[in-house]
Amino acid sequence: MLRPWQLEIAPEYEPGKPVYLQIADKIIADIKSGRLKSGNPLPGGRVMARLFQVNRNTLVEALNVLLNEGWLVARERKGTFVADQLPALAGRRGSQPTPTEQPALPPLPQIRFDDGHPDSRIAPATELARAYRHIFNRKARWQMMGYGHELGDAAFRRAIAQMLNHQRGMQLQEQHLCITRGSQMAMYLTAQCLPANSSVIIEHPGYKPAWKALEHAGLKLLPVRVDNEGLVIEDVLAHLLSGKKISALYTTPHRQYPTTVTLSLPRRMQLIQLSNQYGFTIIEDDYDNEFHFGYRPVLPLASFPQLKHYVYIGTMSKVVAPALRIGYLATNSAATIEQIGTLRKIIDVQSDTFMEQAVLELINDGTIKRHLKKATLHYKTKRDLTADILQQHLSDKVNYTLPEGGLAFWLQPLRKTNWKKAASVLTANGIHIITPDNYSLNNSVNGIRLSYGALTPEQLETGIKALASVL
Repeated sequence: MLRPWQLEIAPEYEPGKPVYLQIADKIIADIKSGRLKSGNPLPGGRVMARLFQVNRNTLVEALNVLLNEGWLVARERKGTFVADQLPALAGRRGSQPTPTEQPALPPLPQIRFDDGHPDSRIAPATELARAYRHIFNRKARWQMMGYGHELGDAAFRRAIAQMLNHQRGMQLQEQHLCITRGSQMAMYLTAQCLPANSSVIIEHPGYKPAWKALEHAGLKLLPVRVDNEGLVIEDVLAHLLSGKKISALYTTPHRQYPTTVTLSLPRRMQLIQLSNQYGFTIIEDDYDNEFHFGYRPVLPLASFPQLKHYVYIGTMSKVVAPALRIGYLATNSAATIEQIGTLRKIIDVQSDTFMEQAVLELINDGTIKRHLKKATLHYKTKRDLTADILQQHLSDKVNYTLPEGGLAFWLQPLRKTNWKKAASVLTANGIHIITPDNYSLNNSVNGIRLSYGALTPEQLETGIKALASVL
């Protein structure tokens, strides 16, 4: 049997104790520490004798001890393996310390209400694998094995720019775009390009991973409230008039995270006017634009030609599958995109050219368009089912509105809830929820984001019933 890695052993022996017992104890110590795990193959006899620098007879004696005590098993024509069922780890000739007892890990949740993940079961995995094989095997593949452009494959950037121009009313060319490994990388790159020691206005409640990227860049967070029309402009203006050095505003205007509300048109126009007047950049995170169940999605702030300073962030991960780490950012600032490219080369050199070409093939042959149509219907059906279950079990306990898109509901209990206690009870029953401290600065939020995209109808029913029992 092939061993994928060379096993390294230090052959150091103490005087006054049989060498074969010391070899046996060394192997037991490696099993106890986890370096050798159940089912791991040991090297062949000649190799092990050379590793331990002993003759083969001494090694055979050591292995016989381990076989007799149950640490190893011998399989005919295959070799010697660490046993699946190990003997008790205490009481071994007194030469080995008793291992520290590890606390039992809590069971993994059977039902996970995440923050809005898509359903991987409907991902076009077969089509993507076929496209990837085709790209990898086609002529001139050796040219693709080299380094590409730090902003991403040019043809793929053109395709994304065309999609944004046609479907989201933007005016972009490929040089305005950088392809990233997911939207979080786009957020990190953007944060690193903002002026040091400045402040960024954020929505509260909001998206904590983005906040962490901003804070990691040394930026101060200035929260603004969110109501049923989106972020509150009066709070934005108050920060602007405070005299602080404000470089940017981070927002999720299409469907605010976590509340799912859409920023109203009057507030959009006010925000654009303030951005132009005070010179701060609007960082627009359009994390789930693709899934819209109404007549027409609201166009991004970045589609307004009068907006002077913006960075627009999006992702393909929800379109295809979360494991597909393809995000992008677009900006109307040549200086910013140049700075982004320079930073990208430092941390990652380039994106995944083969995967970009494979997704481009799915865009060009219509697979992505067909999948989006199918997925939108799938999620609309699941949203309606979730609404029915909420009405049945939680209508007298929470307030919520029917979202026009996306993959989650925003639930606000009618009474103040101890979310830490509720989450503990649910976890004990195999159900995970994201508590308000995950999108709040001060735990002042009394609401939760309840996703439905990745769950089955049975899981939704069971999970929502359990949630009703603790509210």
